[in-house]
Amino acid sequence: MSYHHIQELAYEANMQLPKLGLVLFTFGNVSVVDRSLGVFAIKPSGVPYEELTPAKMVIVDLDGKTVEGALRPSSDTLTHAVLYKHWPNIGSIVHTHSTYATAWAQTQRDIPVYGTTHADHTTAGIPCAAPMSDEMIKGNYEYETGMQIINCLKENELDYEEVEMMLVSNHAPFTWGKTPAKAVYNSAVLESIAQMAYLTEQINPSSPGLKDALIKKHFERKHGPDSYYGQS
Repeated sequence: MSYHHIQELAYEANMQLPKLGLVLFTFGNVSVVDRSLGVFAIKPSGVPYEELTPAKMVIVDLDGKTVEGALRPSSDTLTHAVLYKHWPNIGSIVHTHSTYATAWAQTQRDIPVYGTTHADHTTAGIPCAAPMSDEMIKGNYEYETGMQIINCLKENELDYEEVEMMLVSNHAPFTWGKTPAKAVYNSAVLESIAQMAYLTEQINPSSPGLKDALIKKHFERKHGPDSYYGQS
């Protein structure tokens, strides 16, 4: 069985993270799933980006068990596995500890919709999952992190296909998408939105949120049925 196609995609996506300034050293990981084979490729744990190759991407099943690869998969593998099992329409997941998004996660706050850049990508604030209980932390921590993400979206009545980014309280951001390129794009956009929101509150701690009419306008001109952004 050849898994080279998803190993190559996972490698290329992982290598985008340091180029975009989203990771340092060995932080972060990207995975890419092949639904037909029931496996995904993910970055090996603790390996510097400059030492990665497609062949070093570890193949695991949707229970997080290694199928192929000599290296240990990312410590976040079970979180990825949970999301793939519960969300059938995603093709890739990105986890970073990018500076501004992680800072927001550490405040345990959602990122409010302050401007049109945010509204271009989602009509909701970027949700931050509640702190994990001691029992969850002591148990199957990475699995519980995945459930924390899923439950946060459910509690906020958000659709994972519409909101493709979120924060895990006191931890860091996770993003996803139908393709590796979209998942990485979402990670970079989330970091930019987080930085803008931080600066907005520094300039004016009482900044009002973006009005609903502008949120709707900016989201729908990119994503609505009558969207007119970009080329047809």
